Amino acid sequence: MVSNRHIMEQGPVLAALGRTALLAAGQRFKKKAAGPPELPGPVLEATVQPRSAALVRAYIGEVGGDGRTWKGQVPPHMFPQWGFGLAAGTLKDLPYPLMKVVNGGCRLEINAPLPDDAPLHVSAQLASIDDNGRRAVIEQIVTTGTAEAPDALVARMFPIVVYGGRGEKGAEKGGEKAGERERPSVPLDAVEVTRWKIPASAGLDFARLTGDFNPIHWIPAYARASGFKNTILHGFATLARAYEGLNQNLFAGASPIDTFDVRFTSPLILPANVGLYIRREGGEVFVGDAPGGRVYMMGTYTTRQER
Repeated sequence: MVSNRHIMEQGPVLAALGRTALLAAGQRFKKKAAGPPELPGPVLEATVQPRSAALVRAYIGEVGGDGRTWKGQVPPHMFPQWGFGLAAGTLKDLPYPLMKVVNGGCRLEINAPLPDDAPLHVSAQLASIDDNGRRAVIEQIVTTGTAEAPDALVARMFPIVVYGGRGEKGAEKGGEKAGERERPSVPLDAVEVTRWKIPASAGLDFARLTGDFNPIHWIPAYARASGFKNTILHGFATLARAYEGLNQNLFAGASPIDTFDVRFTSPLILPANVGLYIRREGGEVFVGDAPGGRVYMMGTYTTRQER
């Protein structure tokens, strides 16, 4: 179990969640904006100090990684811990119900290592909005770097707001990142590379490590009131586990991945017993129950050797 002491390092994300809750509450009384915001939006910037060694070590262990892989580095998939708060600020003027925002997907572009002993410069920007009248797919860009490598990590996040009568769970339940309604499955020819038994406590543990205390991930009664059978795993926790599953099982503990592009297609109810599947040709990756069964995350990856 992850120690509660790590919560002390989650101030920016907790503050952002609080601001989002207040903004969402105020939307009931705020006059709707006359039109969409000007895009791209302003660039928000911050400098974050090095994460504590204990926090980074606990995070790597929680998502199935090996500390030796990341000696002297911070894993790129840990970026929500320092970037989520700044990214939340890019949404504050949008005319959408913020409490209905769900995680549709993410693309990571890894251009250089992130050192674990140096401050990181972080910027966030609202890049685009695809609104078809039923749902809005939002693109945010969070860039993390150093003086030597300003764009060491570029993360493109795709939060989704479903507001046209389809309920709060559309992005998690049907490929809403691209607007589809199909329920994708793990391909029959996909190969399982590892399998995880994820405990019911995984949502709370990931929240302790990243600050994302959305109650749908760790309070069963809240999750059930939202229409789920139990709490659901964070999308970014699924992403991180998949990333590390590839590192440990395909790349012998190295980390040659330079892009990781995924979408979340179904809620991963906790506790869970799921597999990580790949199709080597095309660099396809899936997290799901079994070949032909439900898939919770799907996407692609590339490696430096492929350049």
